[in-house]
Amino acid sequence: MFRFEAPKTGPVNRFVSPAARAHRISRIVSGDATVGLGKSFARGICPCNNPWHCGSWLFFRSRAMAADRVTDDLATETPDAPALSVVVPVFNEAENLGPLIADICGALEGELDYEIVYVDDGSTDDTPEKLRALATERAPLRTVRHQRRAGQSAAIASGVLAARAPVIATLDGDGQNDPADIVNLLRAFRDTPSENRVRLLVTGQRTRRRDGWVRMASSVIANRVRAWALGDGTPDTGCGLKVFARAAFLELPRFDHMHRFLPALVLRGGGRVISVPVGHRRRPAGRSKYGIANRLWVGIVDLFGVMWLRRRPIAPALEDTEKED
Repeated sequence: MFRFEAPKTGPVNRFVSPAARAHRISRIVSGDATVGLGKSFARGICPCNNPWHCGSWLFFRSRAMAADRVTDDLATETPDAPALSVVVPVFNEAENLGPLIADICGALEGELDYEIVYVDDGSTDDTPEKLRALATERAPLRTVRHQRRAGQSAAIASGVLAARAPVIATLDGDGQNDPADIVNLLRAFRDTPSENRVRLLVTGQRTRRRDGWVRMASSVIANRVRAWALGDGTPDTGCGLKVFARAAFLELPRFDHMHRFLPALVLRGGGRVISVPVGHRRRPAGRSKYGIANRLWVGIVDLFGVMWLRRRPIAPALEDTEKED
């Protein structure tokens, strides 16, 4: 199991090149490891690596998230890596673990070689104990746990960092996403020419919601405001079902609640987004962690930060300096 811990105190180099950061991140692979994960607005968030230089970014700094401190004992190659890693973030979902894992295995068994990476975001119920028990029963199941709750975006990032496969599928841990739809999203991903898959995001579009009126109303309003402000052409960015290349995700700027804006962030980097109709199920057990206060209003505040970020992409055209005369 991966164990995440707060970063050690000490001086921080705020001017880390993107290449250096990408190199460190790419070293995170499967196996026993200790990875530093903490809240940081000084590294990996602002495009210039120094948020104090970009005054417009200051309001966003207290909610920024980075996970680029890693220990030196991690392996750098995974020759036995599966074709797909299914990343599932959870917080206090003990009752939904077993049924959802069984559904994932039932949907993917015989389709391809896969692994399931559950990320426990500091649960306070029986989730850690049940995950440990299930990990001994289910061969493709691996687990990651945050020492403290860090949020869904941090959990997804931790799962992608721990994943061994080049392709990632995500879904919510409450059981409302149907794992059978992963196959449909994978089909759309594979049907795209290989040269266009590098920055491709395939996202689900829930055609018939099974939520209460509060969640549905806040989701509809947030999606419409987001579409108007960002022009991402995605009707349901809140759907947890997504398929993308691991390398593409690691290139994205990471911050709290970034999972709500993945389509806009992918488009910002020159990528493409495809929406695929998917089903939606009623929550089998437990209760939702989101409402108007931490879903609608927080999402609107985050929207301004993403609008700022979209207008400042870094994509210089390179010139070949090694041409022969």
